[in-house]
Amino acid sequence: MAGTNPLRVRVTRDTEEATASGIYGLIVGAAVLVAAHPKSAAAAVVAEVVTLTIYWAAERYARIVAERIHEGHRPTWHTVRRQLTTGWEIVTASALPLLVLVVARLVGTRLITAEILSLACTTLLLCLSGWRMGAGGRLTSLERLVSTLVAGMFGVAMVVLKTQLH
Repeated sequence: MAGTNPLRVRVTRDTEEATASGIYGLIVGAAVLVAAHPKSAAAAVVAEVVTLTIYWAAERYARIVAERIHEGHRPTWHTVRRQLTTGWEIVTASALPLLVLVVARLVGTRLITAEILSLACTTLLLCLSGWRMGAGGRLTSLERLVSTLVAGMFGVAMVVLKTQLH
């Protein structure tokens, strides 16, 4: 599409489900970074991407099984294909925080500092999501501020937890 910036960071996606998956992916990705004790940035990236991919697969599987239970028949190929081609935002939303982690390490910061910078990036993205949600939800300025703070508190909690664990 002409005029689009391929490097533009989007905190909201085309659908409600995709946006929710992205927010969930940011939070789970941050949790992995907090709980992991990697020896390198590469190990942290692998741990996060693999974990998020497993979460994606588990969520897709659960949706297919739930449909079978509630619909009372095998899922159609269309249903399986739809489930396997959606929800990837749970994995891809963490690309920017992981890039921050890698770049921070490449410029020489300690791994723990790079991890905290990555978590700060996640926090910023969560705050932007909260602010954007307020705009889409037609909230007042005060309500948007509260929405932003609530979303950002997930990231702040991860930063605090990381600093307390290390």
